[in-house]
Amino acid sequence: MKRNTNFKRILKYVKPYWFSVTMNLLFNLLAIVFSLFSFSMIVPFLNLLFNPSNLLLVKPEFSINSDALLGLMNYYISLIIIEKGQAVALIFICVLLVLAFFLRNLTTYMALFYMASVRVGTIKDIRRDIYAKLLILPLSFYGKQKKGDIIARITTDVQEIEVSIMNYLDVFIKSPLTIIAYFLYMLGVSWKLTLFVLVILPIGGIIIGKIGKSLKKDSKEGMTLFAGMLATIEETLSGLRIIKAFNAIKYSDEKFDEQNNNYSRLLKFVYRKRDLSSPMSEFLSSVIIAVVLWFGSTLILNGNSTITAANFIAYIVVFSQIISPAKSFSQSFYCLQKGMASADRIFEILDAEEIIVEKPDALPLKSFEKSIQYDNVSFRYGKDDVLKNINITVEKGKMIALVGESGGGKSTLVDLLPRFYDVSGGVIKLDDVDIRDYRIEDLRGQFGVVSQESILFNDTVFNNIAFGMEHASREAVIEAAKVANAHDFIMEMENGYDTFIGDRGMNLSGGQRQRISIARAVLKNPPILILDEATSSLDTESERLVQEALSKVMSSRTSIVIAHRLSTIQNADEIIVISKGIIVERGKHEELIIKGGVYKKLTDLQSFN
Repeated sequence: MKRNTNFKRILKYVKPYWFSVTMNLLFNLLAIVFSLFSFSMIVPFLNLLFNPSNLLLVKPEFSINSDALLGLMNYYISLIIIEKGQAVALIFICVLLVLAFFLRNLTTYMALFYMASVRVGTIKDIRRDIYAKLLILPLSFYGKQKKGDIIARITTDVQEIEVSIMNYLDVFIKSPLTIIAYFLYMLGVSWKLTLFVLVILPIGGIIIGKIGKSLKKDSKEGMTLFAGMLATIEETLSGLRIIKAFNAIKYSDEKFDEQNNNYSRLLKFVYRKRDLSSPMSEFLSSVIIAVVLWFGSTLILNGNSTITAANFIAYIVVFSQIISPAKSFSQSFYCLQKGMASADRIFEILDAEEIIVEKPDALPLKSFEKSIQYDNVSFRYGKDDVLKNINITVEKGKMIALVGESGGGKSTLVDLLPRFYDVSGGVIKLDDVDIRDYRIEDLRGQFGVVSQESILFNDTVFNNIAFGMEHASREAVIEAAKVANAHDFIMEMENGYDTFIGDRGMNLSGGQRQRISIARAVLKNPPILILDEATSSLDTESERLVQEALSKVMSSRTSIVIAHRLSTIQNADEIIVISKGIIVERGKHEELIIKGGVYKKLTDLQSFN
């Protein structure tokens, strides 16, 4: 039942391309009509040619039916035989057959031409919806999923749907009609031969299948574009916190959309080029058949053979054309099941619950005016309590430091503010309003985040600093870089602010990456700054430069700092010590030293080291 439902959902993605579907059906029907017309002409034409006594000398009345149309053809052929002779009539027949086969293959290609739009468009839309869903799913979703599996679903599984299910739709419509029509004709010619065909047809299908595999070639350019799109997806998953924090969901969506559209355009061209090979090869085969028919008929006319060729030749031609649709139809059901397995995996993402939901009547938030309040806040991840009964007030313009052992809940505490997660108990208020009552985009617009791991993207320095800010000027970016102590080393780079920094900024040092992250936060100019162990992984010189930059940035902002090196937060307005999800100490640096508790032990330990 589930798979039937998912198959219907796949069909909904096909619906916008109804015109291309209609044209595909039309050209498929025309292709079958031209096929039957071509093959049905062989016997009466050859019989007429080799039996001059059967010449039709009276022109039949025109009518829209097969007998009348064939009668007219017989009449005109009879005139050619009488006026020009049998040799000229034979050439005319061969040309007519080639033309008929050409029309058949032209309509076949046109059917595939329109199917390319359906296939590529459907898959593009599915891929777009999955990516958009990945951007808005909460971070908790990714804690339960492997990144590689998610990437496989948006790439390999989506591609499997395109290969199997979309092929199935085309084959299911075309192949049965073709097979039924051809077999009825073959039964009419010889039921014994038809039974023999049913025995050898699977063997022919296997041979054709092996030959077909040898004709497929991969497109190097297509794979390059696909790899670039895969890299963007991976970067999105790695940098999702920054994307959300800097309200760059729209920017990321548009960037992926551009790559997706470019890849889809190329893929459409590849499919049309590949699909052209089949009708082209069949057309060339039809030319060969026409030549063979001419040569064999010449032998009969010259009396060099006792073969009665008409029915046998027609039968062989029909048989040669039935192998491919029979093979495709027999494989389609297996392919459908394989494709539906991929569809199930894809819809698991599309149906994933959006835990972080914005209220329909959410309030706008233009500025931060007073304070942030954690009111008896608790958070549970799965069955484990990460935070318990947290009460903190952060006044505007103040600096609050969070310290404590790793895994104590410090990062989770700040992740609750931009609603990367929602509280399990209690409430977080911003200016006396529950943050869940605000618009998510407005809420996240109040925060700038500088984390321990500098999340940068494979782009220019300028675009990394201006990330999420569509209309940032070069002057503003340069000013932000100067505040972050980054301008000097940027100008020493090969192309300055237009230098590409590599995947995750791998061409930069740790201190340089961190200062670009700080410049990005400065340019955003948020009223509230979150620093999550921003200097803990840096060497002494890099830490000094970064700390200077942070001091300038924090001077006019409300700051929440998660600190590993306690020397960097001694001037904090309040230091909060967290252990195993609860607050064990709080106060200024001097007060906590005098208490001689956990903070004092941490300070002594770092001084000793």
